[in-house]
Amino acid sequence: MTPLSAVTTLVGTPTEDSKGSPIQGASVFNKPASHIIELLASRSATSSAVYIYDVAEQVGFGTLTKTWSLDMESTAPVISLQTRAGAGLSLVGRLSEGSSQDLVKGAVLTAYTTPAGLAAMVESLSYLPPATSSSRLIIQVPAVTTVGPNFALSPTLASLSTSFTILPDNLVVLLSATPQESIDLAALSYKLTSSHVVHIFDHHGFSRESGHSFVPTLQLKETPALGVPELIRWSGYQFFDYVGDLNAETVVVLLNGPLALMAKSIVARTSGLGVVVVRVLRPWDGDAFKQCLPDTVKEVHVFDDVPNEVCQGSLFVDIFGSLYGANSPAPLVRAHRVTPTRTLSFLSDPTQFLILLTELSHQAPAVADLDVSSTRKLLFFSTPKSALSPLPQTVANSFANTLSVRLLTDHDIFSKSGGITADKIVLSPRSEGSEIFPMAAAFPSGTADFICVLDMNLLKSHTLLNQAKSGATVLVISPWSSELPYNLPVAVLSAAVEKKLRIFTLDAKAISSGFEAELGSAQDAVQRVVVYLAILRLYLGKDASEPAVRELADSVAREVAQGIQLAKISASSWAALEEVNLHIPPAADDGDAKPPSPLKQFEFNAIAVETADGQTVVNGSKVSSWHDAAKRLLFPSVFTPPTPPSEEAEEYLQDPSLRPEVPDHTYLVTCTVNRRLTPLDYDRNVFHLEFDTVGTGLKYAIGEALGVHGWNDEQDVLDFCKWYGVDPDRLITIPVATSEGKMYTRTIFQALQQQTDLFGRPPKSFYAELAAYATNPADRLALQFIGAPEGSSIFKKLGEKDTVTFAEILQRYPSAKPGIETLCEMIGDIKPRHYSIASAQSAVGNRVDLLVVTVEWTAPNGTPRYGQCTRYLAGLKVGQRVTVSIKPSVMKLPPDNMQPIIMAGLGTGAAPFRAFLQHRALLAQQGTPVGPTYYYFGSRHRHQEYLYGEEIEAYILDGTITKAGLAFSRDGPKKVYIQHLMLEDAAVLASLLKNHAGVFYLCGPTWPVPDVYDALVGALVKNEAHTPESAGEFLMSLKEEERYVLEVY
Repeated sequence: MTPLSAVTTLVGTPTEDSKGSPIQGASVFNKPASHIIELLASRSATSSAVYIYDVAEQVGFGTLTKTWSLDMESTAPVISLQTRAGAGLSLVGRLSEGSSQDLVKGAVLTAYTTPAGLAAMVESLSYLPPATSSSRLIIQVPAVTTVGPNFALSPTLASLSTSFTILPDNLVVLLSATPQESIDLAALSYKLTSSHVVHIFDHHGFSRESGHSFVPTLQLKETPALGVPELIRWSGYQFFDYVGDLNAETVVVLLNGPLALMAKSIVARTSGLGVVVVRVLRPWDGDAFKQCLPDTVKEVHVFDDVPNEVCQGSLFVDIFGSLYGANSPAPLVRAHRVTPTRTLSFLSDPTQFLILLTELSHQAPAVADLDVSSTRKLLFFSTPKSALSPLPQTVANSFANTLSVRLLTDHDIFSKSGGITADKIVLSPRSEGSEIFPMAAAFPSGTADFICVLDMNLLKSHTLLNQAKSGATVLVISPWSSELPYNLPVAVLSAAVEKKLRIFTLDAKAISSGFEAELGSAQDAVQRVVVYLAILRLYLGKDASEPAVRELADSVAREVAQGIQLAKISASSWAALEEVNLHIPPAADDGDAKPPSPLKQFEFNAIAVETADGQTVVNGSKVSSWHDAAKRLLFPSVFTPPTPPSEEAEEYLQDPSLRPEVPDHTYLVTCTVNRRLTPLDYDRNVFHLEFDTVGTGLKYAIGEALGVHGWNDEQDVLDFCKWYGVDPDRLITIPVATSEGKMYTRTIFQALQQQTDLFGRPPKSFYAELAAYATNPADRLALQFIGAPEGSSIFKKLGEKDTVTFAEILQRYPSAKPGIETLCEMIGDIKPRHYSIASAQSAVGNRVDLLVVTVEWTAPNGTPRYGQCTRYLAGLKVGQRVTVSIKPSVMKLPPDNMQPIIMAGLGTGAAPFRAFLQHRALLAQQGTPVGPTYYYFGSRHRHQEYLYGEEIEAYILDGTITKAGLAFSRDGPKKVYIQHLMLEDAAVLASLLKNHAGVFYLCGPTWPVPDVYDALVGALVKNEAHTPESAGEFLMSLKEEERYVLEVY
């Protein structure tokens, strides 16, 4: 398949340079930028593999890549992943060790995820190996996040507020806003061959809009051998953009995105104010930032996306560290914490943002319309899959030859059964400047010049007419005309009268039915033509005439009318369009009537992608209806039809006071068994835990993980309280970090033992924040230095070699003592640790088992160190209650019990396979046939570390395990690992995978992955007529089918 045919198939034929393509030539496209980003990222010439996380698909990014992988040879292999704790380690594992295939071809991996998904991956990314030209990771991040009680989608990066500070040094973070910039930086991310890259782009609006023209010029350039800063500048972009008054005394700093574009427009209208837009967040270049500021600056206002107003953003820490020095005067740096709801508020009402910035510039607050261009705004409301839903695209295409056109489609799948679609079109002269606003700001509520309601029932349930400006025109597709006022809520009519709207009705279905005999199946197309003619007539206003409208519509109508004379359809449309005499009918005298239901607001909460095969993918899943998308995909408990509460439902309601700061559903289970499996004199403490779940409602699937919300050591907490000088029994109130505006109260001891990660590893930002509280100049300067870019080597030594804790840093710099409430917020919460469940609920009932190994080491100064959660679990007493939650896993049994399974577990990696074996043994006892079961297990010594050995031997004897391969590497003169035993069974393993739909699982550390991969490739080559290349491709295809499953750490 040629590059041109790929482009033609995927993103439409280029409008210029027909010999080019977005990969090999400079072609101008009008498709959404996100489509081009997916195209660039998914080419096999660009990426070795594309890992698509579920959260990315749920916001409409990755669906096309999956579709292309089925149709196009030039698409890289695609692997689907779930977003869960530690999921990023699969990427790290492949880059860390590689495979025989990777060594030859390289492993340039692309991942798609969202800001929330990236936040879940960030700890795993700290283990990334150094990037090379043939081995690196590029993460494309569409910036859109669900916020608030109505699940609205927002461009906020609040979920990353604490993550930016702990990203590894070898990772570049790029932020883009406009469509052209998003495509350019997506291309650039693959040219930065000495670094891993995260590219965050606006997917709330700009990248989803159609109508923008852009040229992927970076693909044409020969990449020079330059460092990261030089390559970024070579691409035509800077780390920071300064816009505004060159002698400004007040400067506002924002991350590149929708708000930054609004701020750049505002400063063009405001004197004394400048804006710095951060395009490259990592590596942070403090010198470049200082150089872009005017010499006259006195105040720097930093706008940070944060989950709530008590959290400190990372951008403030970066800027404070760059500007604050002991020997030089610095401008005053102020933090502005922008919560997700405030971000949406600024975008939907740009005047709020304008007033705030003008106040910061110490100018008189100005209330003005930011959009001074001569634009016209058209808004269409419809229901998905209706016959008229393609109309907005038709209208946009009609104006594209003469005007600049922007089209953005949003969906609301929660406020109405079946969903609602809103299409916004902004028309402006092509001669106007290049300044563009985010669509939410360019088209705020109450500014539509024209509204078309394609389903009049929407007017009965939603406040659609509030979107119109005074005197706007409204077209309602309805069989009613004079009857319309009697069939609409009073609130809708009142809004129409107050705004002096002109409302027209058109019965398109009745007109098209008049041509049914001649048209047959083309009746829907005629409906669209009828409405299209009416829209043109109303748009032209006084200049409209029936012949003129018909002439304008000729090119569209000719394709769909199928021989019917356009004149007849046009005449019918012209005659049927009626203006409604607006009035509010007198209220009926009915004392028993129910009060009217309150009208709902349209809320953007879903993204849909139309694939080439005609499928509609809503929030990441192909569904039979949009209502199913709401019920089945996102929030089923909210949108399931109400049913009487059962006794079980009432019994298992979660206690909100259990762990209010934890977003997961938590359960309180009771420890019944804590048994060490390895000898006391052995250097590894591997232990088995059992928890009673009776009365909790806890249900788990085979292979899922148990999240343990561990506590800090009691004596360590008491010792710290004594040293810090606080009463452990005093009550304090702390905000819930993951929820805007929520607070809860605990004693200091409870907060430090159960919630605050006091004995965790501090990020770089903690040092910079702590410096502000140091009263000793030496302590303050030392903390500032470690928190600054210049202190990276010391920070790395403290974190990676000395493995210092928050508590130890506080004790090392004793003059820095924030208030205890502030300290808890600065440190953050203990994160749950997730362990593969070592039991099958089908076999053990109200019980959940874990297999755990304690994590212990000694710091260079001789201080013993312990893994926080494994220390907590190892010390559990029988009867002690533990807070837990459930996380999904990639470890799942195949849907067909007859499918063969091949399990390879190392050490505690045997945990999920114990669950597999319990379930298959139960099926066999019940007389259900099961397929072959192969079990490979590896550890150092059989006598000390044959985990669950008695159970395994019993399963071998009763036939539950078809074949066992036990590798104890230190027991013989020659080390034997599981891959050696797999080679002995190469013929049968290859046949099971190739010919019998077998499934292969590996669980444990990452280091054996390449060797196990090579063993399977060798087995396929030797026994199934594969080449090494085709065997590798076969295994990659098994990944997509969830038949080659790795859970490594």
